[in-house]
Amino acid sequence: MGRHGGERHGGERQGGRGYRNRWRGTALLATGVAALAMALVMCGFPPEGGGGPRSGSSRAAEVGWGFTHTEYSADTGNKTATASADRLLSEAPMPQNQHIMGWGAQNPEPSPGSYDFKELDSRVGLIRRTGGTPVLTLCCAPDWMKGGKAGETDWSTLEKAPSPQHYEDFAKLVGTVARRYPDIRHFVVWNELKGFFDEAKNRWNYEGYTRLYNLVYQELKKVNPDNQVGGPYAVMDSHAPGDDTYASDVKGPWGSLDQRAVDAVEYWNEHKAGADFVVVDGSSYTKDDRYVPGEFAATRKFADIGRWLRKQTGLPLWWAEWYVEVADANDDRNGWSEPRRTAVQASALISMAEGGATSGFYWNPQNEGADCPGCLWRSTQLPGGGGKLPMMDLLSRFSRAFPPGTSYESVDVTSGDRAGLRVLADRRTVLVVNTLGRPVEARVDGQNVTLDAYGIRWLDRS
Repeated sequence: MGRHGGERHGGERQGGRGYRNRWRGTALLATGVAALAMALVMCGFPPEGGGGPRSGSSRAAEVGWGFTHTEYSADTGNKTATASADRLLSEAPMPQNQHIMGWGAQNPEPSPGSYDFKELDSRVGLIRRTGGTPVLTLCCAPDWMKGGKAGETDWSTLEKAPSPQHYEDFAKLVGTVARRYPDIRHFVVWNELKGFFDEAKNRWNYEGYTRLYNLVYQELKKVNPDNQVGGPYAVMDSHAPGDDTYASDVKGPWGSLDQRAVDAVEYWNEHKAGADFVVVDGSSYTKDDRYVPGEFAATRKFADIGRWLRKQTGLPLWWAEWYVEVADANDDRNGWSEPRRTAVQASALISMAEGGATSGFYWNPQNEGADCPGCLWRSTQLPGGGGKLPMMDLLSRFSRAFPPGTSYESVDVTSGDRAGLRVLADRRTVLVVNTLGRPVEARVDGQNVTLDAYGIRWLDRS
């Protein structure tokens, strides 16, 4: 299947709807408190849990805000277009994440001891020459590690976990990868607990995942003690208010987290050999695809979850992926206009920062055609491709304005449609997002601001 690789990325795909993750908790914010917190931040109060030094954090593990390469990226295509994309990425270097198998990379070890790093080399080369901070997601496993035949690759089984008897073989592969790219310091172990759901017990096989994680962690630290390693990359699914099937005590106006995902996080946290950061992913909408209370207010889920994770683990927090727009039957997200989509994404970024996250990776939904909702750049398969799209403008500006270590500050929103705005600021910059589908006027941080429907403005405070 070539440069395939389970392109049904992100928080809703892998393995069907029943395969998605779940939570539980240690009480977080009651619904009323969470709703009040949202109102306060919309009006410019400083986000709780974001910015500044944090207990248990390590600056080495905090890479900032960037993106993940998917099946089609800027390392192949039209020569002029790839050069344009290279310039775009070099102008505003960000962290860039790549999987070691799938999502643009071939099987790295088709047979035991026989390696193929051509495509992974290409992606790492792209990251290096554009100045990005490289991150590797250590997924997925060669077929022979999960019951397949050596020398063959069945891409339909990409999301299958390695068999327990091959956990050590996978860790050895990871060690080989780490030695091949000695400049890479940041590693995420596996992806969304793929293949680790126990259908018989109707819960995650977190014991198996944690065993694999510990072997990989130890191997990476043996290669270089400065390597930064994190997990468990569980999906933070939620259920709407009133749906108590797998409800946890971690709640907000958006609903409650699935108890089973919380169990997985808590087990990993208690039994891990070590970790430099905690990493998860998720969507703002519920498991049954509802925006509660609405698409903008639902992004508060990222803040509430972040605070819970920071309290549970004491580790720097990464969002490996996040989603704000419900996918259709083909896993496409193209129901919104680009301004609306980008505004909701901006609201999600604000909420992740409020929850104490210092790093996050936007899943770049690149394809080969001209129509690519939410993409960062125009496809490099097209003549004239490689140019910046609206989501790249938002992500790159957010990355530069609010890097790890940012101390967030309060901002006055004193007039106009204040309830319709979301605001994030430090001493230099203010990000203002209009959550309404109509133009608004307001006075923000002493400046008169007019925003189009779903408009985004960056204000200079210097």
